[in-house]
Amino acid sequence: MELYAGIVIEVDHYGLDNIFTYKVPKEMNDTIAIGKRVTIPFGVSNKKIDGYVYEIYYCRPESSNGYRIKYIKEIKDDIEHFTEEDKRVIQFIKDKYLATYIDCIRLITPPGADKGSKIKIEKKLYIEKPLDGKFAKEPYMSIYNEVQCNEGKYSKSALSKSKSLSLSSINTLIKHQYIKEEEKRILRYSSRNYIREEEKNLTLQQSMALTTINDSFYNKFLIHGVTGSGKTEVFIRLIEENLKKDKDVIILVPEISLTPQMVERIKGRLQIEIGVFHSKMSVGEKYDFWYSIKKKEIKVAIGPRSALFLPFSNLGLIIIDEEHENTYKSETDPKYDAREVAEFLMDMKGGKVVLASATPSLESYTKGKNGHYKLIEMEDRIPGAVMPKIEVVDMRSELSNGNSSIFSKSLYEKINDRLEKKEQIILFLNRRGDSSFVSCRACGFVYKCPNCDVSLTLHRSENILECHYCGYRTRPQIKCPKCKSKYIKFFGIGTEKVERLTKKAFPNANIERMDLDTMKGRNSFSEVYERLKNNEIDILIGTQMITKGFDFKNVTLVGVLAADLTLNIPQYKSAERTFQLLTQVAGRAGRGTKEGEVVIQTYTPGNYAIQRAEKVDYKGFYNDEVDIRQAMKYPPFGEILLVNLFYSKEDEVIDTINVLAKEMKAKFTNLSILGPVPCPILKINNNFRYQIIIKGELSQNINKNIKDFVYNIVKKKNSNIKISVDINPNDLL
Repeated sequence: MELYAGIVIEVDHYGLDNIFTYKVPKEMNDTIAIGKRVTIPFGVSNKKIDGYVYEIYYCRPESSNGYRIKYIKEIKDDIEHFTEEDKRVIQFIKDKYLATYIDCIRLITPPGADKGSKIKIEKKLYIEKPLDGKFAKEPYMSIYNEVQCNEGKYSKSALSKSKSLSLSSINTLIKHQYIKEEEKRILRYSSRNYIREEEKNLTLQQSMALTTINDSFYNKFLIHGVTGSGKTEVFIRLIEENLKKDKDVIILVPEISLTPQMVERIKGRLQIEIGVFHSKMSVGEKYDFWYSIKKKEIKVAIGPRSALFLPFSNLGLIIIDEEHENTYKSETDPKYDAREVAEFLMDMKGGKVVLASATPSLESYTKGKNGHYKLIEMEDRIPGAVMPKIEVVDMRSELSNGNSSIFSKSLYEKINDRLEKKEQIILFLNRRGDSSFVSCRACGFVYKCPNCDVSLTLHRSENILECHYCGYRTRPQIKCPKCKSKYIKFFGIGTEKVERLTKKAFPNANIERMDLDTMKGRNSFSEVYERLKNNEIDILIGTQMITKGFDFKNVTLVGVLAADLTLNIPQYKSAERTFQLLTQVAGRAGRGTKEGEVVIQTYTPGNYAIQRAEKVDYKGFYNDEVDIRQAMKYPPFGEILLVNLFYSKEDEVIDTINVLAKEMKAKFTNLSILGPVPCPILKINNNFRYQIIIKGELSQNINKNIKDFVYNIVKKKNSNIKISVDINPNDLL
């Protein structure tokens, strides 16, 4: 029988986003399968490239009539990288987010598939039969006893080296069948056991939440629970119920800093293996993790949005914690939203998806109010814990009273008070580095990145100026590079500077900083978590990674040093982001029996986001923000399609996007087409960036037509220009 295969080639090119037909050599008929990786000849030159089998045909497809069909050259490996069910997910992401086949396939395939990742096998030593006769003496007895006490631990060479035992004698015992070698799969990811945690009594609102989720005909839920209301306990009970039904569970978290505490809580209570999947793992570790799930050795996984695509065969529940976070929306192709993909997965598999947050995104809360999600309100903290007292300090008044410190009088006094009481403090500033820019006071020169349209941030600990977009680094000079004056000054503030000034103000305190600069090691998050839990840290300074998830009973004071940073970003979501950050970080205080306090320092105390955060009034903020979004037809009351063009030659980008905008306005007359305009950050990585924003009644078909139209116009005009099309982007920068 003659077989044909539809192949998706492993090439990043929108124009080659097709399924190409190839003949299957007869010797491959029994081994070819959907999801396998193959090598094929492609193009006029028959260049060998790799691809994935996406379809198998039992007769020649009509679409291939009229041209010669080439043969597949090689099947690359035995593994089936995706299944027929996975193809439904691939097609959903491709259609909804205007992605290519290969970008979607890469989400599903095992880590390192393109690099030939495989499981690691080693031969380990085991006991075969009792030692007797002439072998019941040294050195054989030492070898035998060591293997007997540690079966499956040592290979021959490892035993010989670690215990200084004769390799020849080990081989002799193997030859005479006293010990044996057996192949064992070596796991490159680490696991840890936790002390058993006793089951807790449920509060009334926790019981009601569980009953609603377990008994409802809905399969999509949104838990709006204030910080400290016990959402994690609800998660644990839901996981337990699903495991009893032999169902698999995925827990999504926005940052890996949240995983140590979540894993400790779940493993401590349920005493089960939980796989932790994150970006700090090596490719080998990720592959082992993927393979363990494929072999049904792991039933529960926790990780960022990419954990959605782990190969669970019986997935029954997806939990999305801190669902409001921007990281659930991918900013690289395919630009998918993990919340929407999770819904699709659970609709397809017949499971349930539970989103949770103290500050849900406006989109999710609107879906809850409209009945798309079953909305569950948890309005009180668990018994014994009360919401912290929040004080807003007007820093303009502090300046007028002669206080130019980063600490208001109130915050300084409260920090001293907590240190005397041996209680812990969190200081939040959503900007890393020492100074946000370095300028010459004589001529106005500012150190800027040569590749990006942004000022360089000073990192004083390394004496380095760094671009936080492209990573460019240089050393600051004593004299101004432009006018040669000595009047170089550091302006602005970041977490590194806060750490330095805090150590100066409170020299006897144990102070730690948590941001992207300090959390580079694979175990950095876990180490800081353990030190904070063990009261080895008095003051923790950090960016947004400390605003959520941390549940430490001895943290009684939170200081927000500059609440205005996110307010001043030119984005339609800036007020929402500010409210969420302030509310979340405030929720770290007073989570035990000790009363908590929060000090929010700001130069705009009258802003509605700050006023609502002061009162922990999510519904009030929602009502304020909804009026603005409705008037502007921004999500959730309208969709946005963002088209970005970028290239190293600015004049060519401008010329092309002007032509594109004119053609689009002529064709799509029923849509609001704004621009073209420069992106707020004009240049990144030596590419000049211009954008068009499209608003209106957008559908999947309209979005696809727009993307095809954009690629057709731009590639005809200038094939060098790069294109990005994003549906409902996180930001417009």
